[in-house]
Amino acid sequence: MTDVSPERGPRLLVIEDDRQIRRFLRISLCSQGFEVEECESGAAGVAAFNRQPPALVLLDLGLPDVDGMEVLDALRAQSEVPVLVVSARGSEREKVAALDAGANDYVTKPFGIQELLARVRVALRAPAPGATPTLYHLGELTLDIAGHRVTRRGEALHLTPREFSVLAMLARQPDRVVTQHQLLAEIWGPVHVHDTHYLRIVISRLRHKLGDDPDAPRLIQTEPGVGYRLVATP
Repeated sequence: MTDVSPERGPRLLVIEDDRQIRRFLRISLCSQGFEVEECESGAAGVAAFNRQPPALVLLDLGLPDVDGMEVLDALRAQSEVPVLVVSARGSEREKVAALDAGANDYVTKPFGIQELLARVRVALRAPAPGATPTLYHLGELTLDIAGHRVTRRGEALHLTPREFSVLAMLARQPDRVVTQHQLLAEIWGPVHVHDTHYLRIVISRLRHKLGDDPDAPRLIQTEPGVGYRLVATP
């Protein structure tokens, strides 16, 4: 079933077996000008995706025919279209697995519609696949990846190579959770993926150097047990 908003905004694919949640999502998303296609099973969702790739997928994990992680794997095997997982599975292990498998974000049911809409907007404004900007403006900060330089209010900051690498990796995926596993594997190497204390130390030092309040961070936010999110407009 497809509902089309009068303004014909970006087309979103909702893969969700619960009829009431699908209806709620359709009404909420269409009210914001999105075009919505609904599928109640994983197989139908993949078929709809292959027929006409959407701008974004909202994916439930508890589907009646296949596990949603299999659907995520199938989508990621062929496309970098943003995928927002919307699931009742709220454990850290489930979140990490979905994010490591390529989900752009993860919202746990029950959810607030304003939060969900904000996550959708963030995912849709992410750089297109293949785009590789090297200059980022993050509030008072400017990060020049190509020049290996960070400034705050125009004043250069001294970061260690690891601190710079962590900040750069977060900046390349602004407003998206980057898991501890991803950061450790990429920067420290595969043998250190469980050495989360290394990462906590670097994040703590980064927050101090960037002027981010460690008790209530606004720039580098923690997703407990999962990873970190760099807020593009703190």
